[in-house]
Amino acid sequence: MPIRIPKSMLNHSAEVDVIFHALADPTRRVIVERLGRGPASVSELAKPLPMSLPAVVQHLQVLEASGLVRSEKVGRVRTCRLELKTLTTVQDWITDRQATWERRLDRLGDYLAAHPEEPTKEKKDK
Repeated sequence: MPIRIPKSMLNHSAEVDVIFHALADPTRRVIVERLGRGPASVSELAKPLPMSLPAVVQHLQVLEASGLVRSEKVGRVRTCRLELKTLTTVQDWITDRQATWERRLDRLGDYLAAHPEEPTKEKKDK
């Protein structure tokens, strides 16, 4: 019997997939970490990175497409900000996985407590 996944979960999963794809690149993670300290211009973000400004802009476009970063241009300066709501989506997904595994491990612990180890043939021979 095939597993039925609710449509809302599929939509949520697609959103999380895009975010994890954006975070899969180490350069983009550095940018996200920097933006965690506050807004920054594209040139400020590019300064410590060992790549061209156009390459940094491409990384920022991926982050913006994922919803992790929002930018606005005032005059000639483009300022980027981290979108905390999007990070909350990832945090919620991770928390759900953690809760599932904690429940499974709790059930395993309960089972093991209720069924103490029976001596195996090898232990009987000793």
